[in-house]
Amino acid sequence: MKVQIHSVHFDADQKLLDFIQKRLDKLETFYDRVTEGEVILKLNNKDGIANKTVEVKLLVPGSILFCQEDAPTFEAATDATYECMRRQLVKHKEKLVNH
Repeated sequence: MKVQIHSVHFDADQKLLDFIQKRLDKLETFYDRVTEGEVILKLNNKDGIANKTVEVKLLVPGSILFCQEDAPTFEAATDATYECMRRQLVKHKEKLVNH
């Protein structure tokens, strides 16, 4: 899957980019027709610990799936968006099978 990763107002290190790519590649085991993905990493100025935001947008035939999560680290936020996307992909695939 082709994934574009954008980090807003900072430079993400290669280790983080590889982690995100690996996580999103695992999503293809649930639905193999994902055409491309886009990830936006943001540092937000909210008070509290969960000040890192990960937004994931996946393009699948006929639909766009989106998920956004806040967490103390980008890795934790990526894991949360992975779970969110996994649920959406399974639901999307079931919808197609039942039609």
